[in-house]
Amino acid sequence: MANTRRFLKRGILAFGLLALIAVLAFHIVSDRGRRGLAQGFAKGNGRMEATEVDIATKIPGRLAEVLVKEGDLAQKGQVVARMDTSALDAQLRQAQAEVARLKQTRLTALSRVESIRLRLVLAGKELERSRQLHAQGIVAQQQYDRDLTARQTLQADHVAAQSAVAEVDAAITAAQAQAERLQVEISDCMLKSPISGPVLTRLAEPGEVLPAGGKVLTVVDPTDIYMNVYLSDNLAGVVPLGAEAKVVLDAIPDRPFAARVAYVSEKAQFTPKEVEAVEERQKLVFRVTVSFTEYGDPRLKPGMPGTAYIRFDPAAKWPDNLQ
Repeated sequence: MANTRRFLKRGILAFGLLALIAVLAFHIVSDRGRRGLAQGFAKGNGRMEATEVDIATKIPGRLAEVLVKEGDLAQKGQVVARMDTSALDAQLRQAQAEVARLKQTRLTALSRVESIRLRLVLAGKELERSRQLHAQGIVAQQQYDRDLTARQTLQADHVAAQSAVAEVDAAITAAQAQAERLQVEISDCMLKSPISGPVLTRLAEPGEVLPAGGKVLTVVDPTDIYMNVYLSDNLAGVVPLGAEAKVVLDAIPDRPFAARVAYVSEKAQFTPKEVEAVEERQKLVFRVTVSFTEYGDPRLKPGMPGTAYIRFDPAAKWPDNLQ
């Protein structure tokens, strides 16, 4: 009986000692976690994001062809999709034919102007002879009046003919503008990538009828990647814009990527729902955007989780694992 009691006491003491060791270890680890980095640094968890550019239609129409697939690398200025332009092509031919017709009409109008000008020159000479002969009493007043009226009539016809040429010139300008507008619309039907980057999503397929602004593809800008982290007010208040940062991604733990602080929110918010712990989501924090200045690694992909380390004290030295 005494041996049993001694065994129980020893067991209780051993259990208590183990529990005490576990509690001490927990507090040591927790204290290290609270201390985190050295003075002059802040850190936060987040996911890598990138600027996404939607390639959309400018005018409504039927999608004729999509030239890239998801994951393909699109080059800046590359035609990645094409709208059906058969109706616009027909309208353009009609506008170009109208321009040609009006140019021919202009030649006819110019010929009429020249014809009237020559007749007007002759009428002027005849009127001058009539005036001289009338002054000598050789030609009657009636003949002089007829020559004067003929010259005045031709002058009016000449002005009218010149106005007709101006009207044709205006019509040609309008028709050329119509043709140029159709050419621009046809060019807009060739959907081009405004940036170089991988195709993230393909949102429409050939044969679909899309409205103006209908999205066809989404392209990621690999030169504009960033991570949003959330810091408490005492840390966000000392983090300056442009502060140096390093980002370590979970999938690439041995490679810190250089970055800088591009934005610090002016208003506090609750930590987003992506944070798993409920008690963390209930805290008011400030959003800080860390923009990558190194982005040439092909392993970088939007959505990758990681940790951003921010040096808000320029005198602080980076730890060896973040050099």
